[in-house]
Amino acid sequence: MIDNKALALQDKEAYEILQKERRREEDNIELIASENFVSMAVREANGSIFTNKYAEGYPGRRYYGGCEYIDRMEVLAIERLKKLFNCQYANVQPHSGSSANMEVYQALLNHGDRILGMSLDAGGHLTHGYRFSFSGKEYESYSYGVDEKTGLIDYDNVLKIAREVKPKMIICGASAYPRIIDFKKFREIADDVGALLMVDMAHIAGLICTGYHPSPLPYADVVTSTTHKTLRGPRGGVILTDNPDIAKKIDKAVFPCCQGGPLENTIAGKAIAFGEDLQPSFKEYIKRVVDNCKVLCKS
Repeated sequence: MIDNKALALQDKEAYEILQKERRREEDNIELIASENFVSMAVREANGSIFTNKYAEGYPGRRYYGGCEYIDRMEVLAIERLKKLFNCQYANVQPHSGSSANMEVYQALLNHGDRILGMSLDAGGHLTHGYRFSFSGKEYESYSYGVDEKTGLIDYDNVLKIAREVKPKMIICGASAYPRIIDFKKFREIADDVGALLMVDMAHIAGLICTGYHPSPLPYADVVTSTTHKTLRGPRGGVILTDNPDIAKKIDKAVFPCCQGGPLENTIAGKAIAFGEDLQPSFKEYIKRVVDNCKVLCKS
């Protein structure tokens, strides 16, 4: 356990709240899909001295001095993430999954462009075009759902809607869809209507990097994810792509368009988590996640 002696001495009220949360997490079984437990190493990095440093820009191109170690840590996070998902480009600066999605839209869409994503009631996410989200306010959003009888995505219906709507971008991925997503089929639909394909793999990223779910990278123009769900890292976001032109647009959308200084302490935590995710033990962990899920479904 991290030593909280300084906090206990300085602010007993805040310390007690923190301890109560620790006990809550230790004494209960957590079944919220978007939550996980990070390692002590990740917690130490996330609460490290890196929180003191401002570092607007990117490694080797900062607007502040004294960033040589910040640069090394961010490059470490980038290279580990690229290896984890076998991709050519990665941006590790997004503050969250929602931020990552917003930055992709800023990079590749114009105000009022049409987007097509999974409806919220079918398992989609707020940022996939929900009318009260920025994605539903800034863009002309349309949605697809699931078959009422099977609960599965009806790809023929998605194609039908896409042909009617002719979106600039199709968004696939979900926050509550516990089935395999056919990214190849989504690529075919996107190509049929001339749309970009964005995949939000936030909930299944850990399953993807370990081979328990097909990867979207061979099919998507751009992929976003959080780092705190099945990747077992600190709260944050990432953006991945194999397209160098899109990569340049993404970098500009993240900074300076949507964000200022990155949270380098969180990026340090991401680097540690990605290193853990590359270990054989992480694949075994994900296998147990899948096995436990199957048992719960049968119970």
